[in-house]
Amino acid sequence: MNYSSFRFIDTKDALSLKFKGELTLYNLTLYQKQVEGAFFSKEKKIILDLSELEFIDTAGALFLNNLQKKLHTKKVQFEIDCKHQDVLAMLLLVQKQSLTTSAVQKKKKRNYIEKLGENSYKNYLSFLSFLAFMGELFMHKLHYLFSFKSIRYKEMAFEINESAIKAFGIIALTSFLIGVVIAYQSSVQLKQYGANIFIVDMLGLSVLRELSPLITAIVIAGRSGSAFTAQIGAMKITQELEAMQTMGFDPFRFLVLPKIAALMLTMPIMIFVSDVMAIIGGMVVANLDLGITVDMFLDRFSNVIAVRHFLVGIFKGPFFAFLIAAIAIYRGLLVKDDTQSIGFNTTKSVVESIFAVIICDAVFSIAFTNLGI
Repeated sequence: MNYSSFRFIDTKDALSLKFKGELTLYNLTLYQKQVEGAFFSKEKKIILDLSELEFIDTAGALFLNNLQKKLHTKKVQFEIDCKHQDVLAMLLLVQKQSLTTSAVQKKKKRNYIEKLGENSYKNYLSFLSFLAFMGELFMHKLHYLFSFKSIRYKEMAFEINESAIKAFGIIALTSFLIGVVIAYQSSVQLKQYGANIFIVDMLGLSVLRELSPLITAIVIAGRSGSAFTAQIGAMKITQELEAMQTMGFDPFRFLVLPKIAALMLTMPIMIFVSDVMAIIGGMVVANLDLGITVDMFLDRFSNVIAVRHFLVGIFKGPFFAFLIAAIAIYRGLLVKDDTQSIGFNTTKSVVESIFAVIICDAVFSIAFTNLGI
């Protein structure tokens, strides 16, 4: 039955709201406007006449239930005239459910101490999780050292190409520009004191010991580290990691260790490329702005810059590479079953990798200075 109607029947004793046919979600809006426009407070009694109502759905029952509550709030006497058992059953069901449903409590606003405690506890759990990851990683690395047959040379070669060889261009360009900027800014001050030649000392020490390793690590963290996180995260969402474990392949030995080993092997090479390009950039500025020829620059460079400064920068490479790859892969393993989690953990991986690299570099700087290196 699709027929339905509604009308007011006003008598001397009461106002009757007569529903016929069906009262459903599809015809409820029209009737609701009519009922809300009526002034029930002036009436002595309201009768909900459902005697000719044949069908009602949950939306219609909720409407009538809310109407009853409204009349009860305004202290208007009302009664229901209904003989259809299915309609009565639906009304009773909705009324019973509304009585058992408790109001949603407003979320209590936490103070600063509670937020600080919760965040501290979450950070503590994250730290424990990272330590567990590092422990498992070192166990697999030891297995690599004592079992050369298990080394995945093909995967390592692929990761070397993706993470290092394809990154040479951006590292070379970035380092060249950094060398140009440092030399140009320094030349302004050096010219005032006639100490043009000392640009070689300053450029050589700063680039070889600090700037080249840091610039290379930051570029790799933004390029390769984010790629590691996104790749591992996507594999986790598509359940490829679970599939590998089901087939008897250890994801650590097939995915994690080749990436870390490849980055640790190639980071010193990338730092060397960065050293060369940054020195070339500084050499160009020194020649154009300070009148220092290439021969003068190289002669001064070989006399005042010891090999140990170059080795210090190269020495930092594997440590930076390990931190970048480990944090990136750890963040990839934390990805949940949604694409938003990939973006969140990729961002966190880049930020945390750069932060860890800077801390590691500060520790090395303090240690080497105290050791006189």
